[in-house]
Amino acid sequence: MPPSMSKLHGGPRLSSLLALAAVFMASCTSNSAGVSVSNQASAAGGVVISPPSASSTPNSGAADSSSPGTASTSTRPRGPTPSSDAAFGWKNCGKNLDCGSLKVPLDYQAPSAAQITLNVVRHRALKPKQRIGSLLVNPGGPGSGGTFLANAAEQEYGQSLLDNFDIIGWDPRGTGQSTPAIDCVDNLDPTFGLDSSPDNQQDHDAMVAADQSFDDACAAKNGELLKHVSTTESATDMDSIRKALGEDKISYFGFSYGSQLGAVWTTLFPSTVRAAVLDGAVDPNADATQVAQNQAQGFEGAFKSFAADCAANSKCPFNSGGDPVAAYDALTAKIDAKPIVVTQGRTPVTEGVLFTAVAEALYTSERWPTLAQALADAQNGKGKGLLALYDAYYQRNSKGVASNFLEAFYAITCLDDGTPRSVAGVDANVAEIEAAAPRFGSDFAHGYICALWPIPPAPKVTVTGKGAGPIVVVGTTGDPATPLAGTQKMAAALEDGHLVTVQAEQHTGYGANQCVDNAVDDYLTSLKIPAEGLVCS
Repeated sequence: MPPSMSKLHGGPRLSSLLALAAVFMASCTSNSAGVSVSNQASAAGGVVISPPSASSTPNSGAADSSSPGTASTSTRPRGPTPSSDAAFGWKNCGKNLDCGSLKVPLDYQAPSAAQITLNVVRHRALKPKQRIGSLLVNPGGPGSGGTFLANAAEQEYGQSLLDNFDIIGWDPRGTGQSTPAIDCVDNLDPTFGLDSSPDNQQDHDAMVAADQSFDDACAAKNGELLKHVSTTESATDMDSIRKALGEDKISYFGFSYGSQLGAVWTTLFPSTVRAAVLDGAVDPNADATQVAQNQAQGFEGAFKSFAADCAANSKCPFNSGGDPVAAYDALTAKIDAKPIVVTQGRTPVTEGVLFTAVAEALYTSERWPTLAQALADAQNGKGKGLLALYDAYYQRNSKGVASNFLEAFYAITCLDDGTPRSVAGVDANVAEIEAAAPRFGSDFAHGYICALWPIPPAPKVTVTGKGAGPIVVVGTTGDPATPLAGTQKMAAALEDGHLVTVQAEQHTGYGANQCVDNAVDDYLTSLKIPAEGLVCS
């Protein structure tokens, strides 16, 4: 199950980090099993925008201006990979792997001005003579680099995809090893280790001040880049990649936020779409408050499933006499009153750390035993397990360095988001979200980074996929980050959307069972649309 780490639209503290974050969270058990955090490329430093290079290619220019057309369902002639060495400078970097980069405009409205560089990795089709074309892949976020999906393609995807496609992963603008990459702060604890459910005005003001400090650092260190990392611009980068690859039509497979990116791409460039799979999506027409509320409810539901499983198992470390829900509520109150100190120089386990740790573990039922043990340890005053889950969520390595995922997440989310652009506007929605999700609502409702963001929102694309042809949308019944109801609305919003429902307790569905894997792989390779109303269990 590929990674994702956050919600689709920013605003609330945890929601802005949760809804689309599945890909980094857990390993799945099928041939498309997930990739661990360690597979993700580290962030590249630097924020200097390079001037146009003499080596830049015409293929990296602005998007085609032709009017949208109806996508053909035919495949390109099968055959060897077309040459794209001039555009990407491909160099062999592993078994069946090529590494390269592509220069694209910082601002597509001024394509001859400053450029940025996208980091790109290609896993070549294992059977070149029957190659269909390229398959662009994105893990979610927003803010996650995507090259690791190509690096680990043979662990992520079914054999038919590996045989028939060049799998192309790239680090979207501002992320991973694309340059420049968003970078704001060196230490996330002062912002995200705070009590995320403020009990009084002092706590509230501390959260606002911490978020303002984070925003100020982002503005100071990233300059013009902050204005040009929207989903619309990343979707346009996808078209630049397609052109540089020399393909008239191209296929796409996106997870979590990658579904939103793919939906925008199919809407903007429908005549270039051969096939598209969107796995784990939110309602594309929901506003930030609705998304936060839906996600809070999703995690609340996932917690209840975890608690019911633990309650039914006397050996569960957090069984607590058969009532882990009451035990969790008591633990939350205890930590809120007196955070658990784990080590000097680190944030203690506050209520905010607790919520983040629990959310990290709820992305898949495979993490439930880890969560149960961490909660049981916390009952005894030991917070190491919860702090480890918190660190995993923010991709903090053994040297104490977090990736730039979170900074890039907010830069993209706040640019895309129509969230209230004031502290008062965020506070006005708190009661509604808390009422919808009593345990997790407060953490989703509070958070002021996007409300205080220094860059105004980018224009929003209304998702339709008109003219792109059939698009397969995958939704999972127990998905906490992108609840099934939102995924159903994504399928309905698309002109020719086809929903596959997966019965599983995890974020995103591919890899959950052979049924969904076969449906997705058959569609991408043969353009066979899954049976209407298909449910995979």
